[in-house]
Amino acid sequence: MSKFTELKKYYNRKRVLVTGHTGFKGSWLSLMLKMLGAEVYGYALEPPTEPSLFSILGLEKEMTSEIGDIRDFQHLSSFFEKVKPQVVLHLAAQPIVRTSYEIPRETYEINVMGTVNILECVRKSREYGDDRVKTFLNVTTDKVYENSDLMDHPFKEEEKLDGYDPYSNSKSCSELVTHSYTKSFFSGEDSVTPISTARAGNVIGGGDFARDRIIPDCVRDTVSGKSIHVRNPYSTRPYQHVLEPLYVYLLIAMRQAEDPEVSDCYNVGPDESDAITTGDLADKFVASWGEGAKWHTEAEADAPHEASFLMLDTGKIKKALGWTPVWHVDEAVRETVKWYRAWNDKEDMLKYTEEQIKDFLAD
Repeated sequence: MSKFTELKKYYNRKRVLVTGHTGFKGSWLSLMLKMLGAEVYGYALEPPTEPSLFSILGLEKEMTSEIGDIRDFQHLSSFFEKVKPQVVLHLAAQPIVRTSYEIPRETYEINVMGTVNILECVRKSREYGDDRVKTFLNVTTDKVYENSDLMDHPFKEEEKLDGYDPYSNSKSCSELVTHSYTKSFFSGEDSVTPISTARAGNVIGGGDFARDRIIPDCVRDTVSGKSIHVRNPYSTRPYQHVLEPLYVYLLIAMRQAEDPEVSDCYNVGPDESDAITTGDLADKFVASWGEGAKWHTEAEADAPHEASFLMLDTGKIKKALGWTPVWHVDEAVRETVKWYRAWNDKEDMLKYTEEQIKDFLAD
């Protein structure tokens, strides 16, 4: 049975709420769910400044999109009660490390109180009876761990949560909020909604236009005919194609709905061989793009702290769900470059993106 067929058996006709649906990962996830036959509802801020993947794909025509702030509990709860989702996937966040140094208070408000607000909606959904939420997943980050930059140390789920910068730390707090709600309101006789968290590694893929991310920087500079500027070519990250964690999110939510014992916190990342330096990733991008693409180091004086080494141990989720990565880093980069070249050539990007999803889920 293909991954697509397996997921469709569960998600077809399900009411699914995605918070953060106008963002990069949220847009890919919303389209995947639409293709699986789900009734897709989204709650998020307006799409970011053009270009945005949400707008490129025309997703406002493919789903029910509610524009709202995750910090606005009254608006969120009103929409939640109207939709009565069966599946909730929480992706809404301020997701950029460097931005969190610029707006730390807002980062904590969005990433911590946003989690409180959506979990409160899930808790109150018990009043809906059979229409209550059947499964909930909170998407956090691989950066939730206390990181001393120890080389060759893949983090395991039981290690201490204490991210350094405001983004990473706020996501650590989001994990703790989720754990508290689970123990306080969704355990024992109250365990009507299984809850998990997913700590994903760095993702790459077509349609990411955020600032201060390596692949969008590569695309912007290359399309403009410039040499790609790489701030720190020596930092190691577990890079994976965006479809890898999105498939896992859907798998976790589905499996725990069928068997609540599956609910837990999970690392979601590539194999150790796919944890490479930013310089290596830039090399792979240049090789895939061709046509004179090149990069140079452009270090910044007094740059804000970012971990130099980060790797995940994914043994737990492989054992629990039987999951293994589909596209390794070379293929992930190639598929990413192919998407951006198609976009730059003004192809039908909804059709192109759907084909990439079908190819991935068929493997």
